[in-house]
Amino acid sequence: MSDVISIKEIDLANKKVFIRCDFNVPMDEFGNITDDRRIVSAVPTIRYCLDQGCAVVLASHLGRPKNGYDESFSLAPVAKRLSRILHPDVIFADDVVGADAKAKAANLKAGEVLLLENLRFEKGETKNDEALAKALSELADVYINDAFGVCHRAHASVEAITRFFDSKHKAAGFLLQKEINFAQRLIKHPTRPFVAVVGGSKVSGKLQALTNLLPRVDKLIIGGGMAFTFLKALGYNIGNSLLEEELIDEANNIMKRARELGVKLYLPVDVVAAQTFSADSAIKFVTTQEIPAGWMGLDIGPASTRLFKEALADAQTIWWNGPMGVFEMDKFSKGSIKISHAIAESHATTVVGGGDTADVVARASDADEMTFISTGGGASLELIEGKELPGVRPLRMPKDGE
Repeated sequence: MSDVISIKEIDLANKKVFIRCDFNVPMDEFGNITDDRRIVSAVPTIRYCLDQGCAVVLASHLGRPKNGYDESFSLAPVAKRLSRILHPDVIFADDVVGADAKAKAANLKAGEVLLLENLRFEKGETKNDEALAKALSELADVYINDAFGVCHRAHASVEAITRFFDSKHKAAGFLLQKEINFAQRLIKHPTRPFVAVVGGSKVSGKLQALTNLLPRVDKLIIGGGMAFTFLKALGYNIGNSLLEEELIDEANNIMKRARELGVKLYLPVDVVAAQTFSADSAIKFVTTQEIPAGWMGLDIGPASTRLFKEALADAQTIWWNGPMGVFEMDKFSKGSIKISHAIAESHATTVVGGGDTADVVARASDADEMTFISTGGGASLELIEGKELPGVRPLRMPKDGE
């Protein structure tokens, strides 16, 4: 898998480099960045380019703006935070490929960094528009993709833009390489016992990953809202808990396949149940066989936490994707946080799929204890599913004769 062209393999000396970053960071209602992990993760690639005497043009999206420019989705706060981390003050362009961006990119000198405005202010970005990609490619001599979080999307700054650079002028940044290598090692050479912990609300989003993981793991722990489809498949009454009726057969197939392969499959044995999802609703701990009608499970209970901890105790590799409950609300976050602690304290190689799972780990203050936290939820899931990502494919070494 390391046949991806690395930033170290191309000649960058004194060139103008375009780096696609993932600065899609969470902000509060006042425009303050509440978690700058993704900005910090991009720094090694940016610094490496600056050390080679490059002028650096950075591009990213932020959120999902609907109709062009919208101040609440501006990357201006990111430029400010980056300036504080990098120290050359980051120059900020008011547009993406408009007059301001073109002029600032043209005048950019070695050692300077320019950040373009939110790529998604341009309609063509999410449509993989070739004209936008061409305009972006004209801002620099070399293209570097370091935005793992969007590699599963064929967007103009991720996929179409690569058509305008040959294999000597495009490569993967350090963060992207690290992500790909970790996912590959997990799939091909995990140290055993290998335990996958899968949660989150929907089975549908994780179905392919579950199917692909089964032959590779020794144990599979299922929590979160998706567990109820499996409990229903076992014939339990799950009250008003989340259910994907149409996937009951699939859940049965996964359990059957796990038995055939000798994979130990763990489901919650108790839950924190409530009648409504609200901060002031009454809660009670019930076993999964006794969820009352009209109640719903919103987190794993203490017995499930103990069971899952036991199952994790001898793991040498743990891959975790998806919280154990509705962790956004404190009273339903305990299961996710306790599992985070258990994974962090284990001696295993621990790989956390990004998105919500990374948020749980940050909330539990376990980030420093994990071996690797992916910066992309959807992209990390697709790598585990064994898919070729549209943003990674064009960065592969061309085979002879291609």
